[in-house]
Amino acid sequence: MDNRKLLLMAQDIAEMPGERKVHFLNPNAVRINKSLGDAIGLQHMGVHLIQVEPGRESTEYHIHHEEEEAVYVLSGKGILVIEAENFAIRPGDFFGFPRHRAAHTILNDGTETLECLVIGQRLDQDVADYPNQHKRLYRNNGEWNLVDMADIRVLRESTQE
Repeated sequence: MDNRKLLLMAQDIAEMPGERKVHFLNPNAVRINKSLGDAIGLQHMGVHLIQVEPGRESTEYHIHHEEEEAVYVLSGKGILVIEAENFAIRPGDFFGFPRHRAAHTILNDGTETLECLVIGQRLDQDVADYPNQHKRLYRNNGEWNLVDMADIRVLRESTQE
C-alpha cells in the first residue's frame, strides 16, 4: 500500500480544485468545497475545507436527526445562526451539533472570504429538517426523498420509559 495516499500536504490542498456547491433549497447558499476526506479515501466521515464569499450562506438552515457535524473557523468572520439566535464567529472558533440538537447555518457578513473546516458523519441513513422551507429530507443509502413537513403523518408516538 502507498501510505503517501493517506497524506495531504499543505501544497496538495492548495492545488486541489474547489467544487462550487449551491444548496438545492437555497440559491444564496454557495460555497467552494475541497473534500479532504474524499481525497484520502474516508468513507464514514466527511472532512471539508469550505470557502463562503461575503453575503453568502454556507448551507440552508437545517438540523440533522442522525448525523453529527462540527466546524472550525480558519479565516474571515461571519454569523452563526443556532435556533434563530445569532453569534458572531471569527478565526479560532469551534462549534458542533450533536444529532437532534439545533437547527443552524452560517452567514458570511464580512468583507473577506470565510474559510472553515467542516467535519461530519456519513451515515447510510439520515433525516434532516429545513425549518425555513418547511421541508424534511430522508436520505437512505444514496436515495434522497424531500417532503413537505405538512404532509408528514405520525403513525405511532414513541414513548419514553
